[in-house]
Amino acid sequence: MSNTDSIVSNRSEIVFAYDAVDANPNGNPLSGADRPRIDPQTDQAIVTDVRLKRYLRDQLEDDGHGVYIRNVNEEGEQSTRADLLEARLKEIDLDDYDPDDEDEAQKFRDDVFGEFLDKSADVRYFGATMSVDTDNEYASALPDHFTGPVQFSPGKTLHAVNENEEYNSLTSVIATGEDKQQGGFDLDDHRIQYGFIVFHGLVDEHGAEDTKLKESDVRRLDSLCWRAIKNQTISRSKVGQEPRLYVRVEYDGESFHLGGLDKDLSNGSEVPDDELRSVRDFRLDVTSFLERLENASDRIDTVHVAASDVLEVTNGDETGGEEFLYDALRDAVGEDSVRIVDIYDEAAGTRPGA
Repeated sequence: MSNTDSIVSNRSEIVFAYDAVDANPNGNPLSGADRPRIDPQTDQAIVTDVRLKRYLRDQLEDDGHGVYIRNVNEEGEQSTRADLLEARLKEIDLDDYDPDDEDEAQKFRDDVFGEFLDKSADVRYFGATMSVDTDNEYASALPDHFTGPVQFSPGKTLHAVNENEEYNSLTSVIATGEDKQQGGFDLDDHRIQYGFIVFHGLVDEHGAEDTKLKESDVRRLDSLCWRAIKNQTISRSKVGQEPRLYVRVEYDGESFHLGGLDKDLSNGSEVPDDELRSVRDFRLDVTSFLERLENASDRIDTVHVAASDVLEVTNGDETGGEEFLYDALRDAVGEDSVRIVDIYDEAAGTRPGA
């Protein structure tokens, strides 16, 4: 693995899974009642990448990292591009730069936004569009956006889901009493009974240079994703969600990744979809996933992995828990190429000043 203080040099592919019990993992405000997002053809629940990134940003902020795109429901103001630019311009000597020279313009850009990127962890990961509202002659040397090197595709459940109508019935009964006049209950309480949701992510080493994403930033993701679901899903409709599997495949060298590893995970449960109620009813089939990793083992540097102690997985005709999965990964890519992530021990070392 690379020096943790250096800019990312290896590409990584991420598979992240969490489940939801009697929760609304991602409501759709356009539905008129914030109903869960469900694919009308497959009945799979959908969670947007925006929803996942919001969890990650909120956890970064709780950990003490600077976050540029803050939760609009929280106190505080976001700095505009002009605010950041004008404040920084007061600290540097403009005579040191020639805005018409390409190399000088790049140096100016790095000097102005280097400190901003250092203080804005979410921009290093996900990028950001910067507001353009300054008349300074050097503004043309600055970008109007940063493209994030860490991107996630929308997540989907590995099975069809059912909405839990019991919550609608319960709130309807309660709301017919005194509390209806007080506005204490919401009749539109839509949740799914159970969903095992899988995301696919990619860390692009080429885009990392633009936002100065470091190896230590990527290593932080290994505990950040897990803790974000643990800590940021505590509102009424979001409670009931738990992280179940995190795998980051760090490839050896640039410009290579297998792609679509999330599609190699499947529902191996014997319980019918409409009867799934918890992770103990669910079984994750990792057979194809492990086969693809084994076939590309010579291109893999390290598989960083964490699994829930109650997740059951199937590999071929064998079934087991987290240690079974870890052993199967070692068999696939080699003993020295698997790193088990100790979520909470490692989290302490990812905070500012650690």
